[in-house]
Amino acid sequence: MDLSIAGILALDGLTNGAVYALLALATVLVFAVTRVIFIPQGEFVAFGALTLALLQTGKVPGTVWFLLVLAAAAAISDVFHGVRHHQAPGRIARTVARTLAIPVLVSLIAFWAAPRGFPLVVQALLTLALVTPFGTLIYRLAYEKLADASVLVLLIVSVGVHFALVGLGLYFFGAEGFRNPSFWSERFTAGPLTLSGQTVIIFAASLALIVMLWLYFEKTLSGKALRATAVNRVGARLMGISSNGAGRLAFTMAAFIGALSGLLIGPTTTIFYDSGFIIGLKGFVAAVFAGLASYPLALVGALAVGLLESFSSFWASAFKEVIVFGSILPVLLWRSLRDPHGEEH
Repeated sequence: MDLSIAGILALDGLTNGAVYALLALATVLVFAVTRVIFIPQGEFVAFGALTLALLQTGKVPGTVWFLLVLAAAAAISDVFHGVRHHQAPGRIARTVARTLAIPVLVSLIAFWAAPRGFPLVVQALLTLALVTPFGTLIYRLAYEKLADASVLVLLIVSVGVHFALVGLGLYFFGAEGFRNPSFWSERFTAGPLTLSGQTVIIFAASLALIVMLWLYFEKTLSGKALRATAVNRVGARLMGISSNGAGRLAFTMAAFIGALSGLLIGPTTTIFYDSGFIIGLKGFVAAVFAGLASYPLALVGALAVGLLESFSSFWASAFKEVIVFGSILPVLLWRSLRDPHGEEH
C-alpha cells in the first residue's frame, strides 16, 4: 500500500461512513425516544433505493401497494379503538380520514407519475414521500401498544418486524437487484484521487441533514419535546408531551433518513430486497460505539466503521464483514467495564 491507495481507500471509507452516520443517527434517535432497538432501519434504505429504481423503469413500485395495505390496517385499528372506547362515529371517521389521507394521496400521485418518466430529482422526491409514512404506520401497528414493555420485548418485536419487512420486500420488489443512476455524473481529480459527483452529493446531503437535525432539536418546540421524551418519558408525560406522538415522529424521521440513505447509496452499489439488513447493521454498530445515546459519537463511530470496512476490504476482503462486526466486541467489553449495571427491578 502506498499513499495514493490509502487516499483512495480513505475516501471510499468516508463516503460509506457518511451514509452509515445517517443510519446511526436514526438508530440513536429511535432508541432514545422509544427504547426500541430498531433493527429494520436498513429496510427503509432498500425500500428507498428499489422504489426509485422501479420509478426509473416507468412501473408503479410495490411500495405503493405496501403503503396502502399498512394504511388500511392502521385505519381498521382506529375503528376498533374507537368502537372499544365508545367514540362518536364522526370522531372515528375523522381519525380514519387522517390516517388514510397522506398514504392515499401519495399513492395516487405515484400511480399518475410512474409512467410519465419525470426527471430523476422529481422521482427521488416522490420516493421520499412514499417511504417516509412507513415509519408512523409501522410504529402504530407494531410498537405503540407495547410502548411501556421492556427493552427485550421491544427488541424481539423488532426482529419480527425485520423478517416481515424482508419477506414483504421480496414479494413487492422481487429478487432482482437494481443500481440507480447517479444524481451528478461530474468527476473531479486531485492527484491520485478521483471524486465523483455522487460522492460530493453524499457528503453534502449527510452534512446538511446532520445540521438540520441539530437545528431541529435545539431551536424547535417539537424537537425539544423529543429531547425531553428521550431524557425522561414519565416526566415528559407529566408535562403534557405525548409519548405516542413522540414515538410516531421519531419513527417518521427514521424512515425519512433511511429512504434518503437509500437514494444516496443506490448509485454506488446494487441493492436487493434484503441488502438493507447489512447496511443498517453497520449503522447499528456505529450507534453502539456511541452507546445508543450520543449523536456526535454516533457520527464518529460511523466514519470509523466506514474506514475500517474500506481498509479491511484491501487487506482481507474475504473477512471485511467479520472485522467490521467483530469490532463491536471490544467496545461492548469496554462499556461494560466502565459502566457496570446492576440487576434491573
